[in-house]
Amino acid sequence: MARISRQKALNLLQKADLLELGALADAARKELHPEGRATFIVDRNINYTNVCINRCTFCAFYRDAGSPEAYVLPESELFRKIEETIALEGTQILLQGGLHPDLDLDYYTGLLRRIKERFEIAIHGFSPPEVAYLAQRHALTIRETLMLLRLAGLDSIPGGGAEILSDRVRDVLSPKKIKTATWLKVMEEAHRLGMRTTATMMFGSVETPEEIIDHLDAVRTLQDKTGGFTAFIPWSFQPGNTELNKNSEKKKKTKGEKTGISQPAVDKQWPEIQTATAVDYLRVLALSRIYLDNVRNLQASWVTQGLKMAQVALRFGANDFGSTMIEENVVRAAGVAYQVTKDDIISAIKNAGFQPAQRNTYYQILRMF
Repeated sequence: MARISRQKALNLLQKADLLELGALADAARKELHPEGRATFIVDRNINYTNVCINRCTFCAFYRDAGSPEAYVLPESELFRKIEETIALEGTQILLQGGLHPDLDLDYYTGLLRRIKERFEIAIHGFSPPEVAYLAQRHALTIRETLMLLRLAGLDSIPGGGAEILSDRVRDVLSPKKIKTATWLKVMEEAHRLGMRTTATMMFGSVETPEEIIDHLDAVRTLQDKTGGFTAFIPWSFQPGNTELNKNSEKKKKTKGEKTGISQPAVDKQWPEIQTATAVDYLRVLALSRIYLDNVRNLQASWVTQGLKMAQVALRFGANDFGSTMIEENVVRAAGVAYQVTKDDIISAIKNAGFQPAQRNTYYQILRMF
């Protein structure tokens, strides 16, 4: 399939018939994965802290340092979680947390070393905001920071913190978080060091269709340069319990009330959000497969969409079912709590007409079912 332009992508996103778009994406998937497999990984998301100075408006997970709900996970508990993951045939942990003002680089490198001393497991951890924060805090370059983390045991980097790679959107969603250029810089430096990473996109909040294309194009352009992205994972914003949603709803209510009584002012910075539907998810997923012709793997998001929609996603360009997620806390904090077992995933893949295959972090096949 020939590479499509930004304008063609925008037209497809906005105007293409849903089933026709899905068929194009399915054809693109077959070119890359003619064997008819759908992969998954057994792993666990471990959030070492929920304290975060960024205070992103779309996040229901973070807590301020003084909150009674704030925590830093004790190492004994973290190790217990890893032991349980390995017992369940897990091959990877996803290690992420907030930007805690009291945790320095020694904490991160020490934790990595102690994990690697005790366990044979891949550490997929510390997304670009965490890496950039450590670099700034210790007056290091991003490359130097990544080298220290890698030397201590970090294997690969997740694509968290991308949201939408548009600074206009980021100024609304996460004004304290790193900008687009820094996110891309972390990923490029990681790739230059031989590390592999994933890329994500959270859509369905305040972005325009054009900004979705901007995001996809930024990922495709960097992948042309480095080839370091193993997979792309688009997922839809989950508004429950978030500051962004609460203030958006207040703004809608204020606009809709015509009582003649003065209503409390709602800050103009808060936009009205339009939560993505299942159809929106399939459109963005399919377009991602078509546009990202140089990113081999596209992951379905059963965590936000549920098992049935993830099955449909396999016919809209996805070739990977993601993780069993023995544990997941961030999306759960927004009120969305789908839970599946390894057997559930295997059954869902088979029922969708594909052969299930367990993979590792680098998409190498470990076992067929």
